[in-house]
Amino acid sequence: MTDKGEYKRDLNYLPDRITADGRDGWPVEPGRYRLVVARACPWANRAVIVRRLLGLEPVLSMGIAGPVHDERSWSFDLDPDGRDPVLGIERLQEAFFKRDPDYPRGITVPAFVDIPSGKVVTNDFARMTLDMSTEWTAYHREGAPELYPEKLRDEIDDVAQKVFTDVNNAVYQCGFARSQEAYEHSYRKLFARLDWLSERLADQRYLVGDTITEADVRLFTTLVRFDAVYHGHFKCNRQKLAELPVLWAYTRDLFQTPGFGDTIDFAQIKEHYYVVHKNVNPTGIVPLGPDVSGWLTPHDREQLGGRPFGDGTPPGPPPAEERVPAL
Repeated sequence: MTDKGEYKRDLNYLPDRITADGRDGWPVEPGRYRLVVARACPWANRAVIVRRLLGLEPVLSMGIAGPVHDERSWSFDLDPDGRDPVLGIERLQEAFFKRDPDYPRGITVPAFVDIPSGKVVTNDFARMTLDMSTEWTAYHREGAPELYPEKLRDEIDDVAQKVFTDVNNAVYQCGFARSQEAYEHSYRKLFARLDWLSERLADQRYLVGDTITEADVRLFTTLVRFDAVYHGHFKCNRQKLAELPVLWAYTRDLFQTPGFGDTIDFAQIKEHYYVVHKNVNPTGIVPLGPDVSGWLTPHDREQLGGRPFGDGTPPGPPPAEERVPAL
């Protein structure tokens, strides 16, 4: 938090990478690593979607923490006996402390954990999804899309940075602001960028090029949570997503695309934000709304052309143990 009451996100993460050549000591190996996520978290949701789209489920297992955590970190309270069945731990904190007993920063998801040692490899969420696209190619499913094509990387990076600064992070800056000035600055920044995105997407189906890319994944995980939590809980209330015609249709288009909506659990999303953020919602009461049936209504974005998976194909259904409740 700055002296002006502005929320400042700590972006210092464990920088190690899992790569094809293993240059950081962590080579890509099927079955060696576990992706730890929480359905509620938008940053973790990115990794869940990319793993699904690329078909990495057979070689990269996934542990799912519950939606509510305390100061000691995310816990595996959804699993039998409250332990991750592969890592054998109750809290993600244990894997961070195996890596560094004096680990001084937040315990965050997503995280890659080395199963043999039980140590966290990295929690650098931005790099993790890019590496899944570029370093795990030997294990991508047949028909996997190119989410980070080399010829579009500069544009993807530029759009993704704008989205991070003015949308992904700005909703938190609105919600956690400690002064009226800080809140209003973040609010204006957020909606100016949403207006910019609406203009950009008015005549093109996806953010960069004519297929789904990393940029779309990064925007989707914030927009899909907008009406459920950010509009009310974080006071991002100029309009609901459902009142922004282009972005509402764009997000529904992605939601109805295999690999996106089938990773979303609105109940866990709402429980996390409204229960954990006691400074924003002291009562811990979780709202019953909004009505989610609109997510399955026609979006008509096909008229703009575009090919969701390029020359590839949609992913198959998620493994039974990873399915979310249907709307």
